[in-house]
Amino acid sequence: MNLLESSTVAQAAPAPRSGKPWYVPTCSPEHGIYVMLLVAFLTGAATAQRWTWATTLALVCAFSAFQAEHPLTLQLKQRRSWKPRLLVWGSLYSALALSIAFYLYWQVPLLLWIYLGAIAIFAVDSIAVFYHQRKAVWNELLTFAGVCLVAPLTAIATTGTATVSLIGLWLLNTLFFSSAIFTVKLRKLKGTSWLDGVVYHVLASLIIGGLCWLGWLSPLAAIAFSIAVLKFGLIAWQLNWYRTTAIQNVALLETGSAFLFLSLSAIALLPADLASR
Repeated sequence: MNLLESSTVAQAAPAPRSGKPWYVPTCSPEHGIYVMLLVAFLTGAATAQRWTWATTLALVCAFSAFQAEHPLTLQLKQRRSWKPRLLVWGSLYSALALSIAFYLYWQVPLLLWIYLGAIAIFAVDSIAVFYHQRKAVWNELLTFAGVCLVAPLTAIATTGTATVSLIGLWLLNTLFFSSAIFTVKLRKLKGTSWLDGVVYHVLASLIIGGLCWLGWLSPLAAIAFSIAVLKFGLIAWQLNWYRTTAIQNVALLETGSAFLFLSLSAIALLPADLASR
C-alpha cells in the first residue's frame, strides 16, 4: 500500500468518538458556586434554629437544581446538535429538583414565591446564554441572587413560616458573594476596573445599612458584610500580587472569607440568650 492509498484509507475511517458516554453523570465545574450554595444554605438552617427532614430536602433540591443548570446550559450553547448525555442528566437532575420542590410546596405553599423567583432568574440566564451574555456582570449578579435563594428556601421549608428578615438574609448573602464578581475580574489586566468594585461595595454597604436600620438584619449580621469590604480593600492594595498569584491562592482567599462570613452570620442568627453567653 503506497502513501496515497494509506491517506485514502485514513480519510475513510471513522473519526474516534470524543466526549464521555451518556451514562456518566455530568458535574458542574463552578467550584465557587458550591461554596456559595453551602454557606447560603447553612445561614438559612441557622435562621430556622433546627434541622428537620425538610431541611435536608431543601439542600438536595437546591443542589439538584444547580446540577441541572450545567448540562442544560451546555446544550443551549451547543444547540446546533443534540447531546444525549447533557439531555439525559439535565432531565434527571431537573426531575429530582422538581419532585422535591413539589413535595415541599405541598407541605409549605409559601415556597411558591421562592420557586417563581428561581424560575424567572433561570429564564433570564438562559436568554443571556443564548445571546452570549452569560458572563456579563448584570447576569452574574442575577445568577448569584438565584443561588442565594437557598437561604430563605431552607428557612421557610424548615419552619413553615416567613418573615421580612428572610429578605434581609437573602440580600446579605447575595451582596456578600457578588463581591467576588468584582474581585475575581481584577485578575484580568484588561477586565473590570477596581473603581467598579469601589462603587459596588459602597452601594452594597448602603443597602446593608438600610436593611439594618429597617430591622431586617441584626447589627452583627450587617457587620459580617464588612469581610467582603476588607477582602476587596486587601486585593486593591496588593493588586499586582493578586493578578499574578496562582488561582489556588485566589480560591483559598475566597473560600476562607466565605466561611468567616458564615461564622459571623451564624452567631448573629443565634437566639439573643445564647449569643450573649
